[in-house]
Amino acid sequence: MLVDVKVPVLSESVPDVTLLDWKKRKGEAVARDEILIELETDKTVLELAAPRAGVLAEVLRQSGDTALSEEVLARIDTAGAAPPPRPPDAERAKAPPSAAGGPRIGPAARKLAEERGVDLSGISGSGRGGRITKEDVLAQRGGGPVAPSPGAPAEGAPESGTAAPSPFAAQGRDPAGPAPAPRGERRERMSRLRARIAERLKDAQQRAAILSTFNEVDMGPVIALRRRYRDRFEEIHGVRLGFMSFFVKAAVRALRRFPVVNARIEGPEIIYHDYCDVGVAVASPRGLVVPVLRNAEGLSFAEIESKLGELGARARDGTLGFEEMSGGTFTISNGGVFGSLLSTPILNPPQSAILGMHRTEERPVVEHGEVVVRPMMYLALSYDHRLIDGREA
Repeated sequence: MLVDVKVPVLSESVPDVTLLDWKKRKGEAVARDEILIELETDKTVLELAAPRAGVLAEVLRQSGDTALSEEVLARIDTAGAAPPPRPPDAERAKAPPSAAGGPRIGPAARKLAEERGVDLSGISGSGRGGRITKEDVLAQRGGGPVAPSPGAPAEGAPESGTAAPSPFAAQGRDPAGPAPAPRGERRERMSRLRARIAERLKDAQQRAAILSTFNEVDMGPVIALRRRYRDRFEEIHGVRLGFMSFFVKAAVRALRRFPVVNARIEGPEIIYHDYCDVGVAVASPRGLVVPVLRNAEGLSFAEIESKLGELGARARDGTLGFEEMSGGTFTISNGGVFGSLLSTPILNPPQSAILGMHRTEERPVVEHGEVVVRPMMYLALSYDHRLIDGREA
């Protein structure tokens, strides 16, 4: 009996998928729920598992092809010689990677492992469900060629104390100077996610009248509050108390007070939202993604931190679903984690505003006529001036 392997049902905002590398070849045996191929969209990467055990009888679409929702990609012959069924998740997590049908690993981590020559069978994944992340691969030593440390002799170079002819002597160059950098070039296809990011950001700049307003905030009270309660907070709730939850709570209060900042333009109409779905930008190996905290106005500090931790981990693993990145009425982006002191964030369409956080830095400020040193942060709010005026911003 032949069983179709189809693209999952996609959301309305995702028109198609791009096929990455097949994990199995035609004629090979597959187990039920074994990953056959990863499908890349402009938002995430999906793992497509075998619906039945058997033999991969037909492969109808090749790596790099584009496929639509519910399109047939391959067929499995269930009457063929099938491998033994895969163990349950609990047992598979304890079993070595070879017994679990190979390690679970995202495309970015797999590519990095191939470049460094890292043996995946010896890595215990720290991601969701034992998935190997990019950080796990980077933590492995001895994987791939290692650049010599500054001043270390290259392989085949003469030992210390022996003279070596300089290839630059005839040209009159300084033998101690740096060698010319190689002038190579390489070309690689832009990922669906990166192409989509480029498209959306350019579209936002062309369609919206983007204006940014800046303020600075004294982070001293928040730092003191967090320092005072973080141990007790983690003991009670099981999650760390970060700074992002403070900004999410503050943003929600401001959005409820100024609902136009939480609105969007649709044709000749303004769509107001009675809820706050706050997107938080996360840097992933594939690019910037924005998972959404649904109904953030009803979340506690602990719930915000817990959801942010889970969404951030899944963003880095490339396992976020469509529904977790769709929608959103307002976005917060924290460039401060990368050392950014000031920036002008670009809108996340169709939203009308985005808040940019930055690095906290001790600076002299004037308080009550005296110069004091305070931990200050610049905040930038970019907004669509077609809808929002400076007063609300």
